[in-house]
Amino acid sequence: MRVTMAQALVRFLAAQHVERDGVEHRFFAGCFGIFGHGNLTGVGQALAQHPKLLTYFQARNEQAMVHTAAGYAKMRNRMATFACTTSIGPGATNMITGAAAATVNRIPVLLLPGDVFASRRPDPVLQQLESPSRGDVSVNDSFIPVSRYFDRIERAEQLIPAALAAMRVLTSQSDTGAVTLALPQDVQTEVFDYPETFFARRTWHISRPLPDASQLELAASIIQQAKRPMIIAGGGVIYSDATGALGLLSRRTGIPVAETQAGKGAVPFDHPGALGGVGATGTLAANRVAAHADVVIGVGTRYTDFTTASRTAFQNPAVHFVNVNIAEVDSHKLGGLALTGDARATIEVLDKSLAGWSVEPIYKEECEQLRADWDREVTRLYNLGHRPRPAQSEVLGAVNELSAPRDVVVSAAGSMPGDLHKLWRTRDPKGYHVEYGYSTMGYEIAGGLGAKLADPSREVYVMVGDGSYLMMAQEIVTSIQERAKLTIVLVDNEGFASIGGLSRSKGTQGFGTRYRYRSDGSLGDDAGHSNGERLPVDLAKNAEGLGAHVFRTRNIEELRAALLAAKKIDHTVVIYIPVDRYEAVPAYDSWWEVPVAEVSESADVAKAREEHEKALARRRWLL
Repeated sequence: MRVTMAQALVRFLAAQHVERDGVEHRFFAGCFGIFGHGNLTGVGQALAQHPKLLTYFQARNEQAMVHTAAGYAKMRNRMATFACTTSIGPGATNMITGAAAATVNRIPVLLLPGDVFASRRPDPVLQQLESPSRGDVSVNDSFIPVSRYFDRIERAEQLIPAALAAMRVLTSQSDTGAVTLALPQDVQTEVFDYPETFFARRTWHISRPLPDASQLELAASIIQQAKRPMIIAGGGVIYSDATGALGLLSRRTGIPVAETQAGKGAVPFDHPGALGGVGATGTLAANRVAAHADVVIGVGTRYTDFTTASRTAFQNPAVHFVNVNIAEVDSHKLGGLALTGDARATIEVLDKSLAGWSVEPIYKEECEQLRADWDREVTRLYNLGHRPRPAQSEVLGAVNELSAPRDVVVSAAGSMPGDLHKLWRTRDPKGYHVEYGYSTMGYEIAGGLGAKLADPSREVYVMVGDGSYLMMAQEIVTSIQERAKLTIVLVDNEGFASIGGLSRSKGTQGFGTRYRYRSDGSLGDDAGHSNGERLPVDLAKNAEGLGAHVFRTRNIEELRAALLAAKKIDHTVVIYIPVDRYEAVPAYDSWWEVPVAEVSESADVAKAREEHEKALARRRWLL
């Protein structure tokens, strides 16, 4: 078939399907794009010519459309995603943060940035990066370290092997992430006689491989000898649809379950084995169990520093790790017994191997007591009655209590993810959607849009602070255009509250984290809580200007009324509420390593360094 390279690409993407457990569906839900001279007459023309093959979605920011694609893919358990096309230059490089977030979190997204002329006849073209030492370099080379697969299509026929390689990576459960195909603007428009088989329906099977039988047998033996075992559930539990199997294993054996940020929702909050979040943003119940655990069964977790509390969470000198993960690099972490395989299939085999075995009653009772104590603590933080401004924990409590079990909460960077990880009472495996692998400020609204597009039957609650909102709010417009209603709870704490708290704990008094006018020639710090007048910024008015229905609230009572009223509105709602930036949720026996200056003229910094060195003594190599 004689078509342009861009037309061939659109036809190919429209024909790609995935199948797991006998369920088959299209892999690409459409293509987000912002057009310029680098893609308008190539991919843009192809999308316009074939609107029924691959639906085009308009976006307002290139980074945001990658976040939307990632949010969609996460909600669909990585079994579907979007392509994202941009022009060359700034349009392309705007996607790099989104690419990094997707790759770090192992979420499939396909990026199609335009590139400079492959022919080099008109060099240097608009937005071309000239290098005195390399003739083939372009700004798109910056995608290489943040992509799982990168290729530049310099001849039209190169699309065939590149597209197949891209799909192999996108559908890989262990190696997925951002895939970038850089498309020179002249090559996009060139004709090639592609074989018809290239456009045939192609189904990529997602398998459920099992670890070696001898390793499974050894794992069962290690678990049966444990006195204080625990499970840490990561995102792999949810992506492999293993939540039911994990819940049954925990209920039958009595092994308690703690969750990472990506794994929250692996078991519902009221499951008898649910300990909640673990690590630096974990619950008191999970962290106390982790401190004394003798066997830790990690399922689908990358064991980031937040999960391990910077290698201080597990203090039992005899602790062993059994790691179930589809990615070999993760199954071998912390010197654990590597069970490299699909989470659901592996859990089911382990459950059979552990038939008739359970933890000792005294340990089960201890965990149940810790769960009950923690539940009371959550209720306390939900109902502080803090004045004059409410605490952030009270805001979360109101949203949690007034949302339905299948509704989705979406958040990302700042103090919100830590509080949500501790306090959110998750009732559905897809009800908790927090991007924290890359901690991307600005992900919230765009990621929430992706979640809503993935499952319009669910209400999506986006929890965003003023710092992240100011970085990327414009996809409110896209949500309205696509009739994809979001309920955005905009929490105003007058600056970067999370880093402000970290700064104060390290002796630097919240330097550079408040939104205030300069006072005496300086932006100052948090020491007096009042230096500089407040900025005349009206975030609620901004949201209203973008087309959202806005509620201004001052307290929890008004917030609750607004949440109820929002349910009756058919387009995106923003509920604005100011909170007390200094009323924080406690750390609960956890620590996160952030280095402190070894020498300083500040007594506060010197004291923080002393405390830091004491905490360092708790670190373990875990080999």
